[in-house]
Amino acid sequence: MQDKTSTGFDSLDLIDKLVATLAELGYTEPTPIQREAIPPLVAGRDLVGLAGTGTGKTAAFALPLVQRIAAVEERDGVAGLVLVPTRELAIQVASAITKYGKSLGIRVVPVYGGSSFSEQARALRRGSDVVVATPGRALDHIRRNTLKLDGISAVVLDEADEMLDMGFADDLEAILSETPKERQTMFFSATMPPRITAIAAKHLTNPVRTAVKAAPAKAGETPQVRQTAYIVRRDQKAAALVRVLEYENPTSAIVFCRTRNEADALAEALAAADRRPESIHGGLSQEHRDRVMQKFRDGGTTILVATDVAARGLDIGHLSHVVNYGMPESADTYTHRIGRVGRAGREGVAITIGESRERHQLRCVERASGRPIEFRDVPSVADLREKHIERTRATLREAIAAGGFADAERVVAPLVAEFGVEVVALAAIKRFAERPQAPEDKQEIHGGGAGKSARPPREFTPRQRNNSMARLYVGAGRLSGMNRRDLIDVIGNQAGIDPRDLGDIRVAERFSLVDVPHEAAEHVIEYLNGARFRGRPVTVRRDRGDGMGI
Repeated sequence: MQDKTSTGFDSLDLIDKLVATLAELGYTEPTPIQREAIPPLVAGRDLVGLAGTGTGKTAAFALPLVQRIAAVEERDGVAGLVLVPTRELAIQVASAITKYGKSLGIRVVPVYGGSSFSEQARALRRGSDVVVATPGRALDHIRRNTLKLDGISAVVLDEADEMLDMGFADDLEAILSETPKERQTMFFSATMPPRITAIAAKHLTNPVRTAVKAAPAKAGETPQVRQTAYIVRRDQKAAALVRVLEYENPTSAIVFCRTRNEADALAEALAAADRRPESIHGGLSQEHRDRVMQKFRDGGTTILVATDVAARGLDIGHLSHVVNYGMPESADTYTHRIGRVGRAGREGVAITIGESRERHQLRCVERASGRPIEFRDVPSVADLREKHIERTRATLREAIAAGGFADAERVVAPLVAEFGVEVVALAAIKRFAERPQAPEDKQEIHGGGAGKSARPPREFTPRQRNNSMARLYVGAGRLSGMNRRDLIDVIGNQAGIDPRDLGDIRVAERFSLVDVPHEAAEHVIEYLNGARFRGRPVTVRRDRGDGMGI
């Protein structure tokens, strides 16, 4: 008998096996959405839940679903259907349901686009109690008779607003029409626009309604998000974004757009400004999306231009900046977007590039959240110059703190004796400031090594040059935008050489020299020779002594 005075999961009408499973998984106290949603769902009620990421909503619908299915002794065919907007979310939800239902023998199959249809069909034929699916792929299986819904007793629409934004309204209607009318139906959505209310009214029976916000941050984890808005004319938005990103210099940023065409166009504009972005949206193949996301996670690109739908459900980790390229449709969506930065007490920046007509919406968001949004002018050329000077100072401070000036001292000492310390320092900084500025992220050279997965950056400490090292000539230098970090990343990512095995690296105006282990020299040459750097082919060969002479 369950203890009704308890505040744990054993107070939510869940069976003992599920409570034990949750304890094994380390779940102790239900979240607000779980506390409000689980009892009516266990009782068989329909439900509309307003809950976003981080509220624990997956367990809120998955636990009652698992318990409902397990109560049927002789299961025959799919009994539960969970619809989600993206492949990534399908995988996450299927994994969660599998964990919750393992002790009860619940079989779960995820189906989604971008993966083999025939393999999914075989998995369905082997038997499944719950199918977690994206709407388009689910409908494909239904029409080809590989997914039968006549035994469905419960349907979940997770992230319902995003599925409608993706244009899945007709697919959802077609799928729901194939399920028995007496099914239990659950809608979960981060926002609740009128169209969600309308479809819920059509397909749910006397539903329980609940709304919760994301769980408050723990002590020391309060979000620290600086919110800034730039109001410009529509034809100035792309140029304003380029300048703001140059000023902010984010380490990792998502730029949210409304449509796939806007995302692609903006990515092209940023690429033309040498920001090296990647775009992601529903029009890309799943393989392409996976490749882009891996590159973003590995640091191969610092800017991801995305539609809301493409980014929903992605585990992106820490972001320094989120940019709204225009105001989203609702304040809830705005809040959901900026919630991706400033997590776990870290600082983050939320930027909106808007038009005059959107100023009122921003003020409404500001009043509703109680958190200020600073309206600023787009940085001027003078602002950018001053910011560059600040970064130069910071770079020099880091170099001073790091020490290790033995090689530099041999160059500087005679010059100091001839011209004095101040003149030499000014000349060095002037030279540093005048070099072409390339963003300090991974530089991908598309050539012989194209298609190899990028490696995460590793701490680099150059090896001393000795007889075991070979010096290579690389036909790109500062005038091409090449810098020392580029060479480290390129050789590590494309040729697969551990950066810690590299020796001295010198970058001149028109070419560079890098020391690599003798045994790896031909391998590096083979992989990188003829590759393209910023659209131009690069020569890589053993140095013949025609290098920098230093």
